[in-house]
Amino acid sequence: MADHKKECFGILDQVFPMGPEGLREITPTCFECPDKTVCLQAALNTQEGVEFRSQLLDRNPATGVWDRLRRWSEKKSLSRQKDATGGKPK
Repeated sequence: MADHKKECFGILDQVFPMGPEGLREITPTCFECPDKTVCLQAALNTQEGVEFRSQLLDRNPATGVWDRLRRWSEKKSLSRQKDATGGKPK
């Protein structure tokens, strides 16, 4: 797609919706789309996507010093990204 993007481009709940088992799944129509990778990356960089990535970090426990440092760094990066996209810090 040169200049035309679909209406669903970058919308997390449309390209990566919550499935029946409570896990996010890529829709079957997205597998056929040539922009699926760029679209999903754009969706994960939206306010909802940053919140989703932050929740993933909260669910995975850090084991050891290096894990804690990596997790802290990722959380800090997500916090900055959240502020940049207009999210309210908690």
